[in-house]
Amino acid sequence: MADSLKKVLIVDDESSIRDSLRLLLRTNFEVSVAEDGESALSLFDDLNPDLVLLDVIMPKLDGIETLRRLREINPKVPVIMLTATSAVRTAVDAMKAGAVDYLNKPFDIEELTTLIVNTLDSSGGTVIAATQGARIEVATPEADFGPMVGRSQSMEGLFQKVKQVAERNTTALITGESGTGKELVARQLHKLSARRNSPFIPINCAAIPETLIESELFGHEKGAFTHAVDRRIGHFELADGGTLFLDEIGELSMAVQVKMLRFLQEQEFYRIGRSKPIKVDVRIIAATNKSLEDLIAEKGFRQDLFYRINVINLAIPPLRDRFEDIPNLVRHFVDKFSPRYGNKKLSFSQEAMEVLVRYDWPGNVRELENVVESLMALLPSEQVVEGDLPKKVTHQSKTESFKLHAAEGEVKFDDAEKRFETEMIVKALKKTNYVQTRAAELLGISRRILKYKMDKLGIGESAPSTTESSS
Repeated sequence: MADSLKKVLIVDDESSIRDSLRLLLRTNFEVSVAEDGESALSLFDDLNPDLVLLDVIMPKLDGIETLRRLREINPKVPVIMLTATSAVRTAVDAMKAGAVDYLNKPFDIEELTTLIVNTLDSSGGTVIAATQGARIEVATPEADFGPMVGRSQSMEGLFQKVKQVAERNTTALITGESGTGKELVARQLHKLSARRNSPFIPINCAAIPETLIESELFGHEKGAFTHAVDRRIGHFELADGGTLFLDEIGELSMAVQVKMLRFLQEQEFYRIGRSKPIKVDVRIIAATNKSLEDLIAEKGFRQDLFYRINVINLAIPPLRDRFEDIPNLVRHFVDKFSPRYGNKKLSFSQEAMEVLVRYDWPGNVRELENVVESLMALLPSEQVVEGDLPKKVTHQSKTESFKLHAAEGEVKFDDAEKRFETEMIVKALKKTNYVQTRAAELLGISRRILKYKMDKLGIGESAPSTTESSS
């Protein structure tokens, strides 16, 4: 239904570009076009678009001036610049003037559609569908803290800390297992900061080959190395005035870490092949699902860089440690995916919800989200019972079964308590490679108390060997 589609305004003086973009996007968006900046300004008020694709080089009124005037009319509408590769410097100027991103011509279909849906998603827009090959996003309803759901004590503490940290300009390190929502926290830090109207540039350090990461971060000059046929603007420069989010920072090579350290000290960097430094105003937010302290011990991460990025630490608890949030998360994801699946509304039986709460969720919130979406897509009815859940979720380990029997009074309290303490201590020891000091910190007790309990419960001081485990 047309009323449910978001409106995109395409502004480009080349009819071939306008026609191809309109053909590409019309299935999923309400598309309007303008052949120059003046036409775009005359359409803008009546159209009230949700997003603008704006060419940089145009007759009459160029893209930069058009952008400035659009921002004066409505600064909240996101603008993505379309630029030829020879106009990259102009695109950077446009981003400083208020554009959220830019895309080089000729553009890749998947890159374009992903950029559009991500931009609309981060600005609160709704995308009903996306073009083939692109990642499909839907509206994220406002939750307890922006898009984040959590009423447990640990999450409320995290939300409060995010509010406090956002107001400052310090570097922050977000830690947490994969799937806990580290990028959501980073986006909230940016959204609540004074940089909210400037770019938020995320980059996953683990997703880019080591040979390319330096160029992606710092950019390069034309001819700086083989295949460097054009000058490339790096993520540091694109984020000028805003926030650069470095996800999985522990994956950076030692050589890039040295350059990162220099930037944090001097707020300047060198493009590859350039002899003069470039100074920018960027806030760094880093994230990792690894222990950087362990990487430091293994000579895989610089200790001085760790101290620079770990000015403020925001630790996101795994979902298994805040199981009381699971029912609210389930309802949130049902509401989020409902528009995609014909406004379908799932309800969960008490038994099904109890299974979800008991499950350990090794993939954390991301795994729960995937389970809910698969039920939305595949379940013919709107009532979810235990048998509808994936086998990996319904399968109960011996430990989980024991806990259930203990709760129902089928096991003596002393035995249940002993088993529970043993399980918690062994988990902490495994997680810290049997380093008792760190395991005690994880459990919130002293090392002396931990040692006493280990002796009392018969827990060894090192991991059992393969032979012992199999016997």
